[in-house]
Amino acid sequence: MASTPFGPAKPYPDEWENVAHLRVLRTVAGDWDKLIGWRNDMTKRGFRLLKVTSDDKEIVAVFGKTKTSLHSSNP
Repeated sequence: MASTPFGPAKPYPDEWENVAHLRVLRTVAGDWDKLIGWRNDMTKRGFRLLKVTSDDKEIVAVFGKTKTSLHSSNP
């Protein structure tokens, strides 16, 4: 798995990609105000906050929106 200078590039299980469109947002540790703004913005776009992790270097938020193809009535 690839990583950034701060941690893994994909901070979520691979299976999540099969069922949702995902967005990963990162900021420096301690900048929790950005998380509030991200959540408000992403919620307006139909995404839900799925996971938040933090350490002494960064905050990582994973947002997801269910793939519409999963809800179609076609087999």
